Amino acid sequence: MSKITFIGLIFVFVFLSFLAFNNAMPESKNKEVMSLISPYMPYKLEKRLAGLTIVNTKTGTKEKPSNELVYKRLDELKKEWGKKYLSISGYVLSIHDDNNKSIKSFSLKNKKEVDFIHHFFGI
Repeated sequence: MSKITFIGLIFVFVFLSFLAFNNAMPESKNKEVMSLISPYMPYKLEKRLAGLTIVNTKTGTKEKPSNELVYKRLDELKKEWGKKYLSISGYVLSIHDDNNKSIKSFSLKNKKEVDFIHHFFGI
C-alpha cells in the first residue's frame, strides 16, 4: 500500500468520524431555562448495557433508539411535550397539566430566554 493511499484512508476516516459526531450532537439549549422546566418534563435517560433508554416517567414507556440518535430523539420528545404543556406570555413561562391548569410559572430574565423558548419548543 502506498503512502498516498494510506494518508487518503486516514483523511476519509477522520472526515466520516467528524460527520457522525456532528449528526449525533443534540441542539444547543439555554441552561437556565432548561434547568427551570426539566423537573416537570416526564422524560429521563436510563443506562442499559447497550447504551441509553428514554423513559417516560408518567406512562412508564421506554424507547431504545440507537446510541447515535438517543439525544436527538430526547430533544424531539421534549419539544412535543413543550408544545403541549408550555405557554408563554411576554416574559412569563407557564407549565400546564393535562387539564390545562397552570402548575408553575416562571419569570424569564431576558429576550434571549424568550427567544430560546420560541425557537426550541416552537411556541
